[in-house]
Amino acid sequence: MKIEILGSGCKKCTNLAIDVSAVAERLGVKADIEKVTDMAKILDYGVMSTPAIVINHKVITAGTVPSSDEIENILKQSH
Repeated sequence: MKIEILGSGCKKCTNLAIDVSAVAERLGVKADIEKVTDMAKILDYGVMSTPAIVINHKVITAGTVPSSDEIENILKQSH
């Protein structure tokens, strides 16, 4: 599973990447997690508000910081 965290590198984006990584590890989900700060790539996804979670090239969330429970549900549905 490829997970991308889109954002400018702000605290929310950084914390989201940490949270996604922690939840994936706790669930035993094998994922390649990448932080994307390149605005051109972010815009290529059509994301206008960050942070955003992209799983396997599909935008899952944008403009919000999901809770750990929400992240867990997202990963379970995408796994």
